[in-house]
Amino acid sequence: MRLASAATALLAGLVVPHAQALEGADLVQVGQSIVKVEALRTQGGYSLGSGVVVAEDRVVTNCHVTRDAGQVNVLRGGLRYTAEAQASDTLHDLCVLAVPRLGAPAVALAEQAPQPGQSVSAIGFTGGLGLQHSPGRVVALHRYDGAEVIQSTNWFTSGASGGGLFADTQQLVGVLTFRLRGGNAHYFSAPVAWLRPLLAEGALQPIAPLQGQLQPFWEQPVAAQPRFLQAAVFARERRWQELDSYASTWAREDQSDAQPWLMRGLAQQEMGRLPTAQRYIERALTIEPASRIALLRLGLVHVAQGHIDKAKAVLLRLQSLRSDLAGELDRALDRALEHATERVSERG
Repeated sequence: MRLASAATALLAGLVVPHAQALEGADLVQVGQSIVKVEALRTQGGYSLGSGVVVAEDRVVTNCHVTRDAGQVNVLRGGLRYTAEAQASDTLHDLCVLAVPRLGAPAVALAEQAPQPGQSVSAIGFTGGLGLQHSPGRVVALHRYDGAEVIQSTNWFTSGASGGGLFADTQQLVGVLTFRLRGGNAHYFSAPVAWLRPLLAEGALQPIAPLQGQLQPFWEQPVAAQPRFLQAAVFARERRWQELDSYASTWAREDQSDAQPWLMRGLAQQEMGRLPTAQRYIERALTIEPASRIALLRLGLVHVAQGHIDKAKAVLLRLQSLRSDLAGELDRALDRALEHATERVSERG
């Protein structure tokens, strides 16, 4: 797995609590549908990745695992199976392998995207060795090309490329795809919405190197990457004024997207301009009133300004949405009230 050029979470300051997702028998059951993918490159050597069984004798993995391969094998239960064909979507970095007689159970595909704060499990062959389970939470959803790329805290490395991101219902919500340098919340999964067309009849082609096709969106030059990854360059380097300017242009070009206003709010917050940050986050909420991440951001900005009653009102909104992020805002309020009590005691 190569690292993308952009390198930081866009929601700096968000503290994501430890998550407990799939456990016990549920984890064992899902693990039966995770396989190791071995791609023999035509130029020599091989690439290792992971895959998820998504239909009878069909395995999804990342195209960056199989793109140089003249032969692809799937390893499960100590046995090696040869893929006879694949359907590829190189821009979205998803390839579906046809593996005759694999006989492994298929996972269920989620009908809806997960929500920020939701607990999820990443399962794959991290390091290309044993099957690993990494619990975490969704940090953000990034709109791109008709779906939402999932950003989460689930730790994974190279061999897990093509593994699965699962809700606690055992449904597949994403395919582990790439990670960014610089923190514990920079892991990205391709949404299952991009997977469905690859399962259609007639999509399969013989196994062969995917030469001359589009690079994955996250490997392209920075100027050609999605806006959320371009914005990450400024956030990584703490170039807040440039992030604000970039997000301003983004907001003008796509007036239906709340995210650039959230980015402007982040930039203004980091520059200490809390009233302006509040205004931009509120603008994001006019576009997406039920945005859990925007509500959390707004609540935290209220807390930072000492607007406790307003923060409590936001907390009620988050709780009404049954968002796990309500706990983060509740803890921030508790800390603010404790500090206020300590200051009163010191004066007394």
